[in-house]
Amino acid sequence: MAESGYVVRDRIPLSTNPSAIELKINREDTYRIHVVRDSSAATEALLAELDGRRAAVITERTVASLPAYRITGALGERGRLLGSIAIPPGERSKSLDTAYLLIDWLAQLGLARRDVVVALGGGMIMDTVGWVASAYMRGVPYVNVPTTLLAQVDAGLGGKVAVDHNAAKNLVGAFYQPRAVISCLEFLETLDPRQARAGLAEVVKKAVIASPELFQFIEQNADELVRCSPRPSETLVRAASTIKCELVGRDPYEVDLRRPLNFGHTVGHAVETTTGYGPVLHGEAVAFGMAIAVDISRARGLLAPALADRITRLLTGLGLPVRLEQLRSVPPVEDVLAALDKIREIRDGSLRFVLPVELGTTLIADDVTEDEVRAALLRNVAEDVPAGRR
Repeated sequence: MAESGYVVRDRIPLSTNPSAIELKINREDTYRIHVVRDSSAATEALLAELDGRRAAVITERTVASLPAYRITGALGERGRLLGSIAIPPGERSKSLDTAYLLIDWLAQLGLARRDVVVALGGGMIMDTVGWVASAYMRGVPYVNVPTTLLAQVDAGLGGKVAVDHNAAKNLVGAFYQPRAVISCLEFLETLDPRQARAGLAEVVKKAVIASPELFQFIEQNADELVRCSPRPSETLVRAASTIKCELVGRDPYEVDLRRPLNFGHTVGHAVETTTGYGPVLHGEAVAFGMAIAVDISRARGLLAPALADRITRLLTGLGLPVRLEQLRSVPPVEDVLAALDKIREIRDGSLRFVLPVELGTTLIADDVTEDEVRAALLRNVAEDVPAGRR
């Protein structure tokens, strides 16, 4: 009987070299980002990316009641659905407890290495499911199907996956790229305006650091973008995805921590940590963080007052918070500073601020002092905020 299989033949000589043994590994990831207009096109794109594999869909309970969830039924009809599960919505689910629950579920489901995990939902789902996929069986493929604007323009792209810890946001994470991203504009039609605004914050960030043209586009189409009108939203999602891919592609594993994409995130993450990962949406925290960075840059004389006002005016016009009291949960200034100190400690004493200089130009500063941050925070506090919260 003929044997099936293949022969592997190696001839590795006995090493007598006293030097350290060096292992060199190169890895290159390439994946497609589909921007499609309706759920039918999204389903076909997903099936093409699955390429005959089975899928386990992980979503959140709010999405399970929306039209976007029909994509799960379509997978079942095509014989490609291994199983599906919905977890509670909100940032509080972005935790190790949830991750362990999902790993247990995948193991009970019998997900194999060739199978694919599908993340269907917003930024919390993208981050959590991506990290679970990176950890399960040392890594299984996953596809992001983002249902919110923030996830389509930011969280679903770039392969930074993580869950939160009490000590800091995204403390437990990895760099693990998806197999594909499928952004369906139809899914945005059911988006709450607050969630749309939170997503727009991440696009404003990209416009400030990399695209004067995109910044002007947002200014000219602000009302339609908040309503997620299809035509301007398609331009927005494509532009933001292109910028994110270009910037991430230069340094996918953040070897160089001087990253413009962190604009607004230094103070933003501190606000999220201080308010308990829930009351303040990620995009809202980033918008406030951008306002603080703009204030510091203006105070240093790096950013022209007229442009500083223009950036702040756009954020305000989109309904995003630029003052402390505009946050859904108002943290005390000293608590924000304490959270920044903790982030500095986690990052080995380094705390970098991305300071805008002009549209498309930023300064990555590692010498911003606590006094500068405190002054900026206090300048962004209204007089009627209780003293204990300042």
